[in-house]
Amino acid sequence: SDDAAARARRVPRRSDHRERRRLRRWLSSPAPAPRVCVVGSGPAGFYTAQHILKHHGGALVDIYEKLPVPFGLVRFGVAPDHPEVKNVINTFTQTAHSERCAYYGNVTVGRDVTVPELQRAYHAVVLSYGAEDNRVLGIPGENLPGVYSARAFVGWYNGLPENRDLKPDLSCDTALILGHGNVALDIARILLSPLQLLRKTDITDSSLAALACSKVKRVWLVGRRGPLQVAFTIKELREMINLPGARAVLDPADFTGLESAVKDAPRPRKRLTELMMKTALEKPVEMQAGAAAPREWGLKFQRSPLEVLPSADGSRARGVRLALTRLEGSGDSAKAVPTGDEEELECGLVLSSIGYRSLPLDPAVPFDSQRGVIPNSSGRVEGVPGLYCSGWVKRGPTGVIITTMNDSFDTAQSVLEDLQGGVLDASPFREGFGLVESILRSRGVRPVSFSDWQKIDAAEVARGKAAGKPREKIVDPAEMLQIIGH
Repeated sequence: SDDAAARARRVPRRSDHRERRRLRRWLSSPAPAPRVCVVGSGPAGFYTAQHILKHHGGALVDIYEKLPVPFGLVRFGVAPDHPEVKNVINTFTQTAHSERCAYYGNVTVGRDVTVPELQRAYHAVVLSYGAEDNRVLGIPGENLPGVYSARAFVGWYNGLPENRDLKPDLSCDTALILGHGNVALDIARILLSPLQLLRKTDITDSSLAALACSKVKRVWLVGRRGPLQVAFTIKELREMINLPGARAVLDPADFTGLESAVKDAPRPRKRLTELMMKTALEKPVEMQAGAAAPREWGLKFQRSPLEVLPSADGSRARGVRLALTRLEGSGDSAKAVPTGDEEELECGLVLSSIGYRSLPLDPAVPFDSQRGVIPNSSGRVEGVPGLYCSGWVKRGPTGVIITTMNDSFDTAQSVLEDLQGGVLDASPFREGFGLVESILRSRGVRPVSFSDWQKIDAAEVARGKAAGKPREKIVDPAEMLQIIGH
């Protein structure tokens, strides 16, 4: 019946209770509570919400997320063998449990509800939806089978629903990763890690099965610039150097003359370079007779990709043609300029790890497609009062979680200042989720609450326990919704 259909589309009853409780508090409070909406439930979204809730005793914050499950790149970007980095989820869960905070998953802003509709429902709207695309190489052959973006590959082994059917071909012995950042090292480590190490992580079951059959035993990480410009950190490099069963292959010639250049470098850069130099000069451990040849990985510098080379029948990648480069300038600002010389590297698997890219969300939001960010000043979106942004969509896809935290606090501070200074008029009553709920219902969209997420979480943890893992991620959104009875 129509009544039953209407009931089925209703938001979980707990949300109704919470909404009524918030409304009662709002009606009984002397000054109206400002309603803030955050789009995106990754680190940028949660840190923005956390700061506003902490520093404004009355603000009500709603977080919208397109997936049923929260936490963004903490869940889908952090390597499975780095569980300690995911501990930040505990802080985010505390924020979500605040009486003044609500989570609405399974809602795609820009499609299910527009940004102007959110602006009518809230006093302030903060866009924290991150970088959902990857930068392209722009070279011939990059669409050949065997070539993948780092973003898709990481999403595949971390259970991001859109990448669950990637099925990367791991039947070759050599992989080439374009990029010298932490994501590139993560991928190299996952490709070369002993299976017994990965089995204890929350890596997805299907990617573990694929890695068990992988023939990859050599990984080259290729960068346009030199050792002094690598973007990875010493912790990631040390982990790679100490990876059991894998040998580092670094050419001592790449480090000639760097002792003097690195003397005055900042301490982190100096230590990182010294570790690479020490590794390059170390004699390889003699293989015991009859021992299997170890897996190996290495860094190649001052090489820029020109073309992914096709196999003889054109059906897949067989290598990469690289331009050799020289550096103009020094330090972080050094530019790689082609020398005119080229070389070919044989490999059957090419992973492009040259950065993520934000996409425009809604025609109503200004977007700088050149830089891939929303034009803003301290998080205030240019020319649109009451609209803000934080995280990668604000500053570009760089930095680690702590960088995003500081950046999000900066945006949250702008929201608080604008509330306090009267730039945002909090006096007109805004319905918040009350208005959004009716819009979503009219479009047949059913949001997922935080308590719904906790049921999905419990199911994942139970499945993981049965397999001796911290969790077994559910990778199909339809199955997530089935678990919570949607």
